[in-house]
This record gives sequence, C-alpha cells and structure tokens, in this order.
Amino acid sequence: MSWSSISLLVTALAVKLQPCQAQNSTYYNPVLPGWHSDPSCTQVNGTFFCATSTFIAFPGIPIYASKDLINWKLISHAWNRESQLPGISWNTWGQQDGMYAPTLRHHDNAFYLICEYLGQSDSIVGVVVQTPDPFDDAAWSDPVLFRPEKIDPDLFWDDDGKVYTATQGIILQELDLATGALSPPPVSLWNGTGGVWPEGPHIYRKDGWYWLLIAEGGTATDHAITIARARNITGPYEAYENNPILTNRGTDEYFQTVGHGDLFQDAKGNWWGMCLATRSGPGFEIFPMGREASLFPVTWEEGEWPVLEPVRGKMSGWALPETSRDIPGDGPFISDPDKYDFIEDNAVIPKHFLYWRVPREDTFSVTADGLQIVPSRNNLTGIPDSNTDGVLSGRQGLAFVGRRQTDTLFTFSVDLSFAPTTPGQEAGITVFLTQLNHIDLGIVLPEQQEDGASSKLSFRMQSIGTVAAPEPKLVEVPSEWLDAPIRLEIQAADPTEYTLSAMPASDPDARVVIGAASAALVSGGAGNFVGSLVGAYATCNGLGSGTECPEGGVAHFTCWRYAGVAQYISATESVPSR
Repeated sequence: MSWSSISLLVTALAVKLQPCQAQNSTYYNPVLPGWHSDPSCTQVNGTFFCATSTFIAFPGIPIYASKDLINWKLISHAWNRESQLPGISWNTWGQQDGMYAPTLRHHDNAFYLICEYLGQSDSIVGVVVQTPDPFDDAAWSDPVLFRPEKIDPDLFWDDDGKVYTATQGIILQELDLATGALSPPPVSLWNGTGGVWPEGPHIYRKDGWYWLLIAEGGTATDHAITIARARNITGPYEAYENNPILTNRGTDEYFQTVGHGDLFQDAKGNWWGMCLATRSGPGFEIFPMGREASLFPVTWEEGEWPVLEPVRGKMSGWALPETSRDIPGDGPFISDPDKYDFIEDNAVIPKHFLYWRVPREDTFSVTADGLQIVPSRNNLTGIPDSNTDGVLSGRQGLAFVGRRQTDTLFTFSVDLSFAPTTPGQEAGITVFLTQLNHIDLGIVLPEQQEDGASSKLSFRMQSIGTVAAPEPKLVEVPSEWLDAPIRLEIQAADPTEYTLSAMPASDPDARVVIGAASAALVSGGAGNFVGSLVGAYATCNGLGSGTECPEGGVAHFTCWRYAGVAQYISATESVPSR
C-alpha cells in the first residue's frame, strides 16, 4: 500500500471516529404567524419569551413562551385590565393608535416590559410594567408612566446600575423605574445611515462595546436593520460599513418589510434574532396577515460585527433546542386550531381572543346558549372620524371578538343562533383589519317590506385602499333554515381570496356560497401596521339611543372552529400548517 493510500485511509478513519456534532436545523418562517409586529425577545433558564405590538386591540401586548423557538404558547398579556390604563382606550381615535413597539427584558428575577401608547391628545404615554411571573395575567403590575418625546422605547441596564431608554431618533435618556422621571435633555446617539424614520432601537453590551441596533427606511418595502457601536453608552457611535445588516429591500423575495428586530441568545450561547416581515412579495398588494414575526440565526464572534442570516420562508441555522411543548399556562399554542363549543355557562373566553379597544362591560359572556354578544349601536365601521360622544364611532368598543388569522389557507366557522325582531339588528362573522377595512357575512333584518320582514344574509365589504369594495348583497335566508342555528363560514382556499358561505348547522352539505372577496381588501389601506382577525359581531346599525340598542338582537355563537390548512413560504410554495 502506498503512503498516499495509507494517508487517505487514516483520514477516513479519523472522520468516522469524530464525535457527533449538532447539525444545522431547518425550520419555516414566520414562527409567530399572523399579526405579530415589532417582536422583542429574551431567554431565561432555557425558556424564550417574546412580546409583540397590539396597537388598539385589547388585551394588549401578548407574551409568548417557547422551549424550542418553534412552538410558541400565549402565556399572558402585559396590558390585560382596564384599571392599568383607565379610560385611555375609549379616548383613542385612530385605527392604528395604541400600544406600540414593546421591549421585553429580564432583570433581577423580574420581567420588565416598556411600551408607549399613542393617540392621546396631550402626549405620548410611556408605560413600564413588570412581573415576577409572566405566566399569570394578574401578576403584571399597574404601570409606571413616563412622558417620552418619541416612540419605540428600549430598556437597558448598564453595568453601573443606571437604567436607560432609547427611542426613535435615536435619542437616549436615563429612566427612573420607580417614578417614570426622564433625565433632561435627551442625548442624540445616532441617526442611522440615511434611511427615513430611524427607530426601534435596542442596546446590547458585549465585548467591551455598546451595540446599537435600529430599524430605518420606513415600515414598507425599504425597511431594514442597521447597527453601530461605541465604547461609551452616549457615543460617539461608529456605523458598520456593511449596513444594512438585514433587509429584503430591492429583492423579489416573498418576505418583505424585513426590519424592527431584536437579538438574544439560547442556553448554549448561540445568537438568534426575531424581526417583523410581511408575506407580500415586492408587489406589496396581498398581505392580509400584516407584519408577522420571523426567526433568523446570528453569528456574533467576539469583538466582531454580528452577521444576520437573511429572512426567508425556509431557514437553516444553529441546531434548535429540543422540541418541547412543556410550557405552563392556560393559553393556546399559536399553531393550535380553535375548537370551542361554548356550551358551559360562565366558561372563560379563550386567552387569544381580541377586542377592538377595551370592550363595553357585559357585551361578551358565555351562557348556556353559547358565546353571547350583546349588540352595539355602532356597526363594525361605525363613524370612526365622528365628532359625536364616541358611541357610534366605535370608541366605546365594538361588539366584535376575534382571533388572528394565522394561516395563509384556513377555514373558520361558527354556528349562529339569532332571532332579530327589529329592522337593523344584525349578527355574523367577519375578516376584520380595521373599522375601515373588513369583509362581513351576517344575518340581518332589513327594512320592513309590504309582505313583512324576513331575515336576509348580508354580504358586505368596507375598504380604504387601492381596491374598491364591491356592492353589498342581500340573499334571502331559506325558510327551512329558520328557527335553527345557521353555520357561517370563511374559507381561504387561495392566498388571494376569501369565500364566505352559509348553511344549516345540521346540514353542512346544504352550503351556499354567498360571495367571494379579494384579500387585498384587508391588506394595507387603513391598517398597514396591523393584520386581519376573524371573528363574530352583533350590531343594531345605529338604532336606539345613547349606548343602548332596541330590545332584542342578542346573538349566540356555538361550535367556534378555526383550522389552518397551509402556510405559504414563497409565492409558489406552501407547507402544511402545524
């Protein structure tokens, strides 16, 4: 045997005898599908925690937990009771005002969440809440309030114990966590690389440097993440010559608007990041789920600039932690289907259900007849810019409850028991983006006719955007369907369109398609920052007076079902929903 052959044999044996090494993992984005913008994450004792924006929706700022970065469970909401911010929700006009861009951090055995509430007439309201137990809604504290000049607050503890918040701009101030006092004047740190709206800052301390991660370029297809560093927290900051370190701008990638990210480590010291992205492609026309949260691996060698893997639908990176759904709490995992019958009196409304503003007291309850919704005078549109006392504007809460659309393809249905007695009374289901962008299928008692009143199926769309809403349609409810629950269904069998159908709950084979609507109707428009919800509503369409509708019109919903079918990971590829 020649020396070269022996050498090859020794090399081969050495390779065979190498100890096992962890292989790169493969996973699919988004890991927090559906409307989950501005993610901020941290890891504590092997469990990952993430918070996202909710704007005007309530309860606000969901907290998700995961052991493996893929299976995320809703464990609490940081803003979960009216008493934390009394009156603030009903005093909010804008459809995209409310709770913006949280930062979630863990310090001295407590979780801290800093956020800002926009939409009040006097100023931005800064909010800091904390909890020793993020798995319990009630454990989140009442807030310490502060008055920042700009949005998107970070929360950073320096080595000397001082606490800082950095905000849009990018400016820095010390923050007293007991009183909310901010040190004057703000210190300007860095204005980014020239992109509009430098915002979403996060400061990290590593290898003797202060690292400043920001978003810039606006929140649409020019969105990007850039970074700078300094030896002192107040600067001067040196920009990375290869900025932006993460973006999909100028590409034909399916995932667009990539930006507003946060970096964190797993228990083995590997770095990861989470950011928002929109599954729209560069055309930016069809994206009903809005801005979702995507996971990416990060290589961050000592003293070097971090390298962030580009966001794609199919990702490869560090070995993921072992798969586990061992997470406490009574909330669902984000990928779980809905299967709620609402047949137990006083049952709890599921944790992941959302309202548009703080709901009016006694509007929603679970009775022996199902999920009960007492109608509101305003319908889903209301008069959002009205100068009234807020009743018809929807500011005092819509009689609507929903859950995020979390899958590209899905089916959602409910069984509705509803016996309207006064013309204008209506109940049904909706794909809801904002009060100015929604697609509805309801049962309504229209104006009296000569032959008497009869219930109709109402198919109606409201849209502010580039796509005009088709004319509404009324369809007679078949007489044999009356006096029994009617199943209303929304199906997305195509990424670009919803089909809305009705049928007797006892005979699904008698399904009648009432209409179809483009998903562009709930993409952007008055809701570029948010994403679609699917859910149920009741209204008397302005009848009555004050906050009261005429007697009757109460709706009951049972057999609430949501099942994901597929997630699109590119314009032409999909994977089954988990």
